[in-house]
Parts: sequence; structure tokens; C-alpha cells
Amino acid sequence: MKDLFSKQAITYAQFRPNYPSELFDFVLQNTGNKQVAWDCATGNGQAAKVLAPHFEKVYATDMSQKQLDNAVKADNIFYSVGKAEKTDFTEGVFDLITVAQAIHWFDFEQFYTEVQRVAKPNATLAIWGYGTLCFQDEQVDELVQNFYWNIVGTYWDAERRHIDALYETIPFPFESIETPKFSMNFNWNRNELEGYLNSWSSVQNFIKANDYNPIPNLMLDLQDIWDEFEQKALSFPIFMKIGKVVRIN
Repeated sequence: MKDLFSKQAITYAQFRPNYPSELFDFVLQNTGNKQVAWDCATGNGQAAKVLAPHFEKVYATDMSQKQLDNAVKADNIFYSVGKAEKTDFTEGVFDLITVAQAIHWFDFEQFYTEVQRVAKPNATLAIWGYGTLCFQDEQVDELVQNFYWNIVGTYWDAERRHIDALYETIPFPFESIETPKFSMNFNWNRNELEGYLNSWSSVQNFIKANDYNPIPNLMLDLQDIWDEFEQKALSFPIFMKIGKVVRIN
């Protein structure tokens, strides 16, 4: 698994969108016992903080100590640095394992082997991600889509293709549960968009290669059609795979 977000950990914590409550309700409805959960690649703890009120203990791991330094704290969330594919957890301890916007960076086979090792019988595994934001304002959306595909498009790591394919390219060798459609819906001003774009790994790769940030040019283009404090409606499509873990002894 790659660590692409330590550099912009504070920006990530400030501007990454939060997942809808309906998504967590669905995951919890499909989880039997609620004693111990593992939020893998937790980042700034976005999922862990929502799971915490529902479980006795939530273990949250990430490769980046800087991400964990900016994570939401709770008495029953236990953060630690670690890889997704190889952990120090004992066998058969987790009722729920979650991976939010991260599994595309994993070695799938090794991670799923680890899941089978640390999951309780009939535990739930839920993985999800979200695609490119889409604005209702067509002029704004055209500029943002151009930025995504044509300005920083070649600077995404290869694993980003799984996001663009809505996780259809990611294997899921478990007993799948049918999933409803979810989305994240917001009203943002220009500053919020700018902050979010600065959390993109492709932007950081662009800066490293070209010695300048491409976002200010986009923001200049947006000024002509978007007042500074005006709120614009946007949404992110969410895609999920969820199922019951069959342990192989």
C-alpha cells in the first residue's frame, strides 16, 4: 500500500467530505455482533469516529503517522501505524472491517487473506469509495472536469483507475450483499473547492513535477462565473462492496 497523503495530512483532515449517515446505517444493519471493529487505512478517522459509538472498541490503522496525528480522538478508538496486508492483530477478533476510499491502493489478495485471518466467523467486510465530484452548474462542472481529466489526469497514480471504474475492477471473494445507491451531497463555496482539490494526490504529483500548483489557474477561471461566497450544489457518487467473510481454516 502506498502512502500518498502524509504530505497534505492537515488539508486532508480539513477538506475531505464526510460520508452520509445512511451509508453507516446500512453497514451497521448488516453487522451482527458489535464488539470490535477495524477501520483499515483510517486516514483522519472519518469512518472510525462514526463507528465508535456503536462498538466497544474500534481499532484504526493507517500507514501515515501524520494522518493519525490529525485523526478524531475517542476513548474507544485505538489508532496505530500499520499496513493493511499484514497486521499484529490476533486471529478472529473483528465483527466488522471497513475500508473507506483506500482499498484501491492495496494488494487485494494479501489484504483479503489478512481479513480472513482476523475476522470472526460471519463478520462483515465493507469497502467503499467515491468518484469525481459533479456540480449542478454546468459551467462550473465543465471546468472542474477538465481540471480532473486534462490538467492533473496524467498525474494520478495507476490505482486511480479503480475509482474511475467505480470499484467494478476490484475483486470481492466474499458473500456479497446487495447495496443501495449512496451519494454525498454538499453546497460549497470556491474556498471549500480549492481546499478539497489541494488534498488530491494528483495535485501533489503535479506540483512535484512542475514546481507550481495548477489550482490557482482554475480558481481564476472560476471567478468569472462563481462569486466568492456563493454556494454551489455538488455531489459525489459512492460505490460499495459489502459481504460476509468466510474464514478459511
